[in-house]
Amino acid sequence: MKSYKFEIFTQAIEKNIKSGIYKPGQKLPSVREVKDYYGLSMSTVQSGYEYLMIIGLVESVPKSGYYVSAKNEMLAEPEGRRRPPVVRDAVFEKGLGLTTASPVRRGFSEFNVAAPGDLLVPQKLLLRTMQQVIREQGAGLLRYYPSNGSVQLKDNIIRRAASYQTLLHADELLITDGALQALYIALAAACEAGDIVAVESPCVFSALEVIRVLKLRVIEIPVLAKDGFDIDFFRKACQGNAVKAVVLTPNFHNPTGILLSDEQKIALLAIAHQYHVAVIENDIYGDLNFQGSRPSTLKQFDESGLVMTYSSYSKTLAPGIRLGWLSTGRFLKDAEQIKFALGSTVSPLNQETVNRLIGSSSYDRHIRSLKMQLAKNAYLATNLIASSFPEKTKVITPAGGYNLWVKMPESTDMADFYAQCEKIGARFTPGYTFSFSNTFEHYFRLVIADKFSDKRIEAIQHIGRYLCGSLY
Repeated sequence: MKSYKFEIFTQAIEKNIKSGIYKPGQKLPSVREVKDYYGLSMSTVQSGYEYLMIIGLVESVPKSGYYVSAKNEMLAEPEGRRRPPVVRDAVFEKGLGLTTASPVRRGFSEFNVAAPGDLLVPQKLLLRTMQQVIREQGAGLLRYYPSNGSVQLKDNIIRRAASYQTLLHADELLITDGALQALYIALAAACEAGDIVAVESPCVFSALEVIRVLKLRVIEIPVLAKDGFDIDFFRKACQGNAVKAVVLTPNFHNPTGILLSDEQKIALLAIAHQYHVAVIENDIYGDLNFQGSRPSTLKQFDESGLVMTYSSYSKTLAPGIRLGWLSTGRFLKDAEQIKFALGSTVSPLNQETVNRLIGSSSYDRHIRSLKMQLAKNAYLATNLIASSFPEKTKVITPAGGYNLWVKMPESTDMADFYAQCEKIGARFTPGYTFSFSNTFEHYFRLVIADKFSDKRIEAIQHIGRYLCGSLY
């Protein structure tokens, strides 16, 4: 059979298309690039591309070049050459989609993402500080930092914690790649697969995923609308089960925004001490109180080392600042080994940027402004729900943090509600993502961590009008 000079490159392109390396619609190397790479003439390369077009693998776009044909989605690979199917967890995929920003729904009013919106992120402050750090430290930022974190950063975290009467120790403090990594480390240090963990109910989806990945068993402790974490229920759970750890957010719980009193915190710790339960405290929203002084932590009242407290700067500064910390208590030995296995160091640039911010007054000024805006948003959103939604809709008024927890009337068709939200262009976090059961089918979370534009306000009002018309 006659061979052609162009086969030297057309065979390679054909193989890459059929194996899926080149995707439908992907631009292919230009005629000049192929000519220079293979040492062919321009006419030979053009003949080769014409051949690929004839057999249906390639399309020509005038004044742009050659592209893999969009029709190639239908091409079957030779038997025995097919890749195994990619298996995804459908429940995880759905939960992730419901709690994160959607890249394909630009223009939506997204009330489902627990992260500060662009208008609440101190962009100028952060970028200016990063630039200063880069200028001053240069190539030093490209090296490994200590596995447990920058010494100076830990000193500043300890100093800030002391301002709200929480005593942290440098030798048991780990700098982590965000709060979720801190939670993973804490749970893995205190528990083994099959152990029982008590969690708040409702509980944020990301925490439930960490528990699922670690193959832990769960007892859900109700979070009551008035009192928060049900201390009596927790006591009974510990009496009848070998609970190894409890995970909770005592300060401005996600999604209810409830704050536990000092008396409740002390009572909870007494139960944990009695039954030797590790307490994993999420204090990520602790700085975001709407009124009064910064609340106490469980760590403040603990003398046993059973409490592991963690936090991060993703909620107070920006979601892209992947930097958190974990105070490990008596669990340091296992925790620092787990931390090392997950990644020996956290971004030096993020560490130095946060260190400089929290070591100055600029962070405190930003926090005061952020709290004021969040409090205004909470008031506005609560009133929007009260004035626009059906009469029997209930909202828990948050004491701080990011979230409103909304309960719809029992007669509401929630599937229809979410479908209508999609049509209007608004997204909330469905209540069923906050539990392993169907307890919160008629609830949803509304995140208030972005400024309420006219468009966002109108979206909530539009949904409310629709609900009132469909229920009555």
